[in-house]
Amino acid sequence: MNIEDKKIPPLKKIILVEDEPDIQILVKIALETVGKFIVQVFSSGRELIQQADSLSADLILLDVMMPDMDGMSVLLNLRKNPNTAKIPVIFITASVSNQDIVKYKKTGALNVIAKPFDPMTLADTINKIWMESYG
Repeated sequence: MNIEDKKIPPLKKIILVEDEPDIQILVKIALETVGKFIVQVFSSGRELIQQADSLSADLILLDVMMPDMDGMSVLLNLRKNPNTAKIPVIFITASVSNQDIVKYKKTGALNVIAKPFDPMTLADTINKIWMESYG
């Protein structure tokens, strides 16, 4: 079976959950400009969870270290809601030790993107993770 035979859903709409305004702007511009994605931004995990019933996205890009609710807690909450249970999540964090990455993946994340990242290659990195997850 080659890649053309696989049913890989299109990746168009991404939700970003990030508490740092500068990173929000950087990621949104990079993903919309370079990746041609539609990006919706949330400033906290709590804000995302409160709107979980009305969310529509192909992927959630989730910061791990946030003041009100960390990314791990957000992911666990998302998995409990039928509307968000199956939305894939990629963590974006500065905590990228091998032990951390194993923990994130065991929690259900597709993968982890390390901060700092190159905004010009962020869309390609996300697309690569997306494709690999269906491989």
